[in-house]
Amino acid sequence: MGRRAVLALIAAVVIVAAGVGTWALATRPHGQPEPVRRVLTFADVLPAPAEAVAAPGVTFTIPPGATIVTSPDDPEAARVATYLAGLIGAATPRPGSGPVEGGIALLHDAAVTGDEAYELEVDAHAVTIRAGSGAGLFRGVQTLRQLMPASGPLVIPGGRIDDRPRYAYRGAMLDVARHFFDVAAVERFIDLAAMYKVNYLHLHLSDDQGWRIAVDGWPRLTEYGATTQVGGGAGGFYTQDDYRAIIAYAATRYMTVVPEIDLPGHTNAALASYAQLSCDGTAPPLFTGIAVGFSALCPDDATYSFLDDVLGELAALTPGPYLHIGGDEASTLTAGDYARIVDRAQQIVTAHGKAAVGWHDAAKADLASTTVLEYWSTNPYDERVVAAAASGTRVILAPANHAYLDQKYDQGTRIGLTWAGPTSVEESYDWDPATYLSRVDASAVLGVEAPLWTETVATVDDIEYLALPRLAAIAEVAWSPSTTHDWSTFRERLGAQAPRWDALGVDFARVVGVPWVT
Repeated sequence: MGRRAVLALIAAVVIVAAGVGTWALATRPHGQPEPVRRVLTFADVLPAPAEAVAAPGVTFTIPPGATIVTSPDDPEAARVATYLAGLIGAATPRPGSGPVEGGIALLHDAAVTGDEAYELEVDAHAVTIRAGSGAGLFRGVQTLRQLMPASGPLVIPGGRIDDRPRYAYRGAMLDVARHFFDVAAVERFIDLAAMYKVNYLHLHLSDDQGWRIAVDGWPRLTEYGATTQVGGGAGGFYTQDDYRAIIAYAATRYMTVVPEIDLPGHTNAALASYAQLSCDGTAPPLFTGIAVGFSALCPDDATYSFLDDVLGELAALTPGPYLHIGGDEASTLTAGDYARIVDRAQQIVTAHGKAAVGWHDAAKADLASTTVLEYWSTNPYDERVVAAAASGTRVILAPANHAYLDQKYDQGTRIGLTWAGPTSVEESYDWDPATYLSRVDASAVLGVEAPLWTETVATVDDIEYLALPRLAAIAEVAWSPSTTHDWSTFRERLGAQAPRWDALGVDFARVVGVPWVT
């Protein structure tokens, strides 16, 4: 039996025995310092809340089969309560108008302003979470999870938290094109990201190595273009029902999906499937390497018809506001041809009722008023991005030397790349999105994203090993106010996550320098 299966079996036994969805089981790699043990407090919450006031000496123990009440006639609160009940083995939620003795109340409160803001209060008798939206209640529940011990009685420290996000966009990207991951793997990634209040899932659905979403009228994209991945192998793709399932699952975690069709470069899988998309009318062979910059769509009517079909279908399937159109590393195109394709792609996205997101290279073209740039460079200055931001373009920050999860932690890391790294957890944490871009005003920053490219990532364990603990670090950068930013206290809170990750069978990296709790 494999490590994941053993951990899952242990966790299932503990859930039945204790009514708790977590279990402390830690292993210590050779040469690492002995983990430490300590009791959870408000100081352990990750991401750090905007305001937290502990009540010394006050605790509340959530009883087995606890009662959960929600505001009457509030389906969003009821949905979050059902999710919480599943986590802790509580009774079926019921309507209620206020705090409940010996239980948990999730209450709609219009006085709590801000779409994801919430208030959490723990006294000796009850837990109460108030928010003006379902998203706020869900974020509050994630904070409540942080206050629960990983095993044994659910004793919660007393006090009050008033919390809200620093940035509206807090994303994690999963590249399913270099290596394909099925719906269950994506849902697991969603769950791990949601624990740390990530609210956007960026899915990189196409690249040179594979096309991963079915498109009506263009069947060879998946019949042929999806049949491989980096290093060879079967590849794979999502049917439209699969994609709907991912969107629906993300919605239950109050996460919005941003699909990406990379263009005009990174298109070998599409060109191999349909020769008419290539300027010379020749379909190249399928590609299983990791080189970039060699493929490009042709700026002509056949390409624009293709993009209208693909982006139109994706827009119809996607309830969120954004479609990502890529835009980087199209080095075989002239500047004029590049600009023509990116201009037309933006027009198509806009015509289908969405806003385009593009890697910051897209600033080489004229940008639509609604287009958002995603900044990936390790250089904090780009003249075109400065001009675009000054004209009102918003920017998502994903600087590769801080936010790219595919980089190695250090030279000894078993997988990962090093072109922008190695990137330690401290380097992922210790930067400020408001000041990262030179000559760009802080008001232009829409948010932060942590991309996980999968050139070296072939399994779910690989995803988790590179994502955690760095995803938690970047999530705090995106959620918490800058006044709470402190590496010395963050590393303590990060170390307290280990029992939870062990309980979930997460193959995270126990990096040196973090006091991992057992």
